[in-house]
Amino acid sequence: MLLTKFDPWKSKLCTCPDKLTFNPYTGCDHKCLYCYASSYIPKFYECRPKKGLISRLEKQSGKLRGELISISNSSDPYPRLDRKFGLTRKCLEILSNRECKLQIVTKSDLVTRDIDILKTVPSMVSFSVTTDNDSISKKLEPSAPISSKRLEAIGTLAKNDIPTTVRIDPIIPFLNDNAENLIESLARLGVLHITSSTYKVKPDNWRRLSVAFPEIAKQLEPLYFKRGERVGRYRYLPKQIRFDLMKRMKELTENNGMTFGTCREGLSQLNSATCDGSWLLNT
Repeated sequence: MLLTKFDPWKSKLCTCPDKLTFNPYTGCDHKCLYCYASSYIPKFYECRPKKGLISRLEKQSGKLRGELISISNSSDPYPRLDRKFGLTRKCLEILSNRECKLQIVTKSDLVTRDIDILKTVPSMVSFSVTTDNDSISKKLEPSAPISSKRLEAIGTLAKNDIPTTVRIDPIIPFLNDNAENLIESLARLGVLHITSSTYKVKPDNWRRLSVAFPEIAKQLEPLYFKRGERVGRYRYLPKQIRFDLMKRMKELTENNGMTFGTCREGLSQLNSATCDGSWLLNT
């Protein structure tokens, strides 16, 4: 099935509302070091369209009646491949004809190409921006558009009245945990909501991070592997450190006039709005 219920693992830490999820592509070519999906999707960085994507979506979407569809949660709907194939745009056309509510989750400025479709139905874009430093973003997310490109796209979406939220996720101590300037910039651009979360360690993303940022990894190692806790298949920072980081993000966000939510932290008491920002679809 292309359209499935979000959060198939039924995580107790997930506070998202009911919605469907849809990934036009299998895998992702952004090659982010911290990626979690690379641990359970084979050949993850070899991004490829789903087989029979358009015909299958046309068939499966026949039963839809205005549901909330989150695109995408295990990949990016705008990999570099999509500049050539334009498959995500074709999928949006199909779903908009079913009057679905559309939540786009992306790191790519290519989303601005499809503003005309997003204007036809209740829609929002959730941009992932981990830092406002292009040098760090290029190293942390090697094949994704650099941060300044994403910020420019966010401004374009806001000017076109597409509700926009930002995921500052993951927060990695000693690397991108000073987000004051970024949050101020996002508020000026017209972002309405921020979701944040701390870096969760899996063996493969830890190896990548350790190679790219060896000094940072050296500082992180005792926090995760000695003082941290195991939650499911992840290693988390100690809860007090996570709380302090998220509380600081909440304060910065709300001081700049935006709402805040955490993601899979077990800290929903810090949320001032639904974590994923999907409430903006009603505005």
